[in-house]
Amino acid sequence: MIPAVAPDAPHIPVLMAEVVDALAPAPGERHVDATLGAAGYTRALLATGARVVAFDRDPDAIAAARTLDAAEERLTLVAATFGSMAQELAALDAVPVDGVTMDIGVSSMQLDQAARGFSFQADGPLDMRMSQDGPSAADFLNEADEEAIADVLYRYGDEPKSRRVARAVVAARPLATTAQFASVVRKALGHRPHEKKDPATRAFQAVRIHVNGELDELERGLAAAERVLRPGGRLAVVTFHSLEDRIVKRFLRDRSGTAPAGSRHLPAAAAPTRAPTFEITSRGIRAGEAELAANPRARSATLRTARRTAAAPWDLEA
Repeated sequence: MIPAVAPDAPHIPVLMAEVVDALAPAPGERHVDATLGAAGYTRALLATGARVVAFDRDPDAIAAARTLDAAEERLTLVAATFGSMAQELAALDAVPVDGVTMDIGVSSMQLDQAARGFSFQADGPLDMRMSQDGPSAADFLNEADEEAIADVLYRYGDEPKSRRVARAVVAARPLATTAQFASVVRKALGHRPHEKKDPATRAFQAVRIHVNGELDELERGLAAAERVLRPGGRLAVVTFHSLEDRIVKRFLRDRSGTAPAGSRHLPAAAAPTRAPTFEITSRGIRAGEAELAANPRARSATLRTARRTAAAPWDLEA
């Protein structure tokens, strides 16, 4: 039986069985866990006898994973973003690989630590940096102009009243804590405590995505996976909201040659001139009722999987 996660781990990886089934790891194969987190997928891959190279930009995740003494010789930890996967694996002489898995977004262990500033459930410093370096959420909210803040809230949080919230943020500066930021958002939008949906959720998501460059990093990571996977290698990507899923879906459609044709409302796209680099093997897998009952975080998760062809990576073509 594959251990889903260590008994004391603070994070339950979603769609574990489906991810492992898609990756089909075998003893001796080399797999990449591009988003180590609490090492749930890494443990599952190691349990099959595979070798694992695990990436995380969060130094806390790397430090925690160093306690994984089982199968130590088969695990390599890399403190880097998964967008740099191709370069890091090349430096390790670890290319090609048999599988790549990516669990996009913030982890439960990050959300649950008030000092990291990812959540307003408990007050903490307005930080949100996955790598724990560079400009923080407070730096952005206290230094950016109103238009830039509104743009981030609208683009990454789907906030329809982004300009109103941005004006309120600028008027309330300086902001130092998550509670202050959440309070400003709620007041600007007229939120009442008894209302089920807290509008601060959208604002926190938007600022977090911006501070960490998450969507750009996802695009780099997908391109890197295309470069490092061997022919027949497997890709599994779990996303948690539509912005992420749209990027993965578009990437796989483009790279598989299955992008929709034109319609009477939209001119036909030019025929692809490059050979498909992926074959799509699943379209939007969601968690079942049993998993949802055990792990509510899985409710928003979507898994997409694909198999690498023998065609040259698009960004390496002449």
